[in-house]
Amino acid sequence: MLNAQRVALKGRAFQPCAPMVAVRGRRALAVRASGDDAFANYKPTIAALFPGQGAQSVGMAKDLVATVPKAKEMFDKASEILGYDLLKVCVEGPKEKLDSTAVSQPAIYVASLAAVEKLRADEGQAAIDAIDVACGLSLGEYTALAFAGAMSFEDGLRLVKLRGESMQAAADAQPSSMVSVIGLDSAKVAELCKAATEQVGQDKPVQIANYLCPGNYAVSGSKEGCDAVEKLGKSFGARMTVRLAVAGAFHTSYMSPAVDKLKAALAQTNIVKPRIPVVSNVDAQPHSDPAVIKDILSRQVTSPVLWENTIKSLQEKGLTKSYEVGPGKVIAGIVKRMDKGANIVNITA
Repeated sequence: MLNAQRVALKGRAFQPCAPMVAVRGRRALAVRASGDDAFANYKPTIAALFPGQGAQSVGMAKDLVATVPKAKEMFDKASEILGYDLLKVCVEGPKEKLDSTAVSQPAIYVASLAAVEKLRADEGQAAIDAIDVACGLSLGEYTALAFAGAMSFEDGLRLVKLRGESMQAAADAQPSSMVSVIGLDSAKVAELCKAATEQVGQDKPVQIANYLCPGNYAVSGSKEGCDAVEKLGKSFGARMTVRLAVAGAFHTSYMSPAVDKLKAALAQTNIVKPRIPVVSNVDAQPHSDPAVIKDILSRQVTSPVLWENTIKSLQEKGLTKSYEVGPGKVIAGIVKRMDKGANIVNITA
């Protein structure tokens, strides 16, 4: 998620092989039940990759709904659920409204699933059936689960609406921020975060929140801590630091107030075993037990996004092709930075 994705396309000086963040023991975050190992030995060939917050732009979905009737139907249904004209906001803005966490998350979710209908219209049902793994960047994990049949379009939208509103409320309650750090490996960024936290105090910490790709990591935390990251970045060898235009410190404990509402909503939502593996942001593993999926999603808002681990794992397991499905082309940029020869096709909303 996040405008950090956009920065991934701008930096040039990337480390060729930054170490992966350790995932050892992360399965303990959501202990595998006896029914949660159906995808343990999955072998991906074609992936659907869904974007997160930051991929939105005014004008998105305009051409999509004009050429794909099913896409227009999805936006109409979404507007009924949300209580406002989502398509109008996507097409006309204003930008400030579309960029707000409470609106951008539903907008990207709907636009991405509408783009699935474009893929179906352009390449046929066979193209959809050939996809054997799905992943989503932060918010995109909900899109991936809906695509994989783990939840209905409508239920997923209701969850995303609540998630966006709750994250916005958490950000409003306690000022915080995010910074993208370009040109360092993850270990060096972790050292930078530690130094910044020591400078401003342990009660105002900063930490890596988005492991996007080698050389590009988003840091979340207190505004004072993010200020310190920007000031110390050059001394740690960072090529640049960029303050992100987001509501608050996503994927850290600053979002804890959003967890209880989301957990309660998840408990009331019908989630089933996905028809294909959906790789979690929290531990870079696919899960098949609905109870574990719900637990993972409730933890996701306060846990770092392990996108780098996810893509690396897919590539190592033999992935041959990917579709980036939804607004923007940021994910394709990230994937190409990790593998210049990667076969990735954009199905743009």
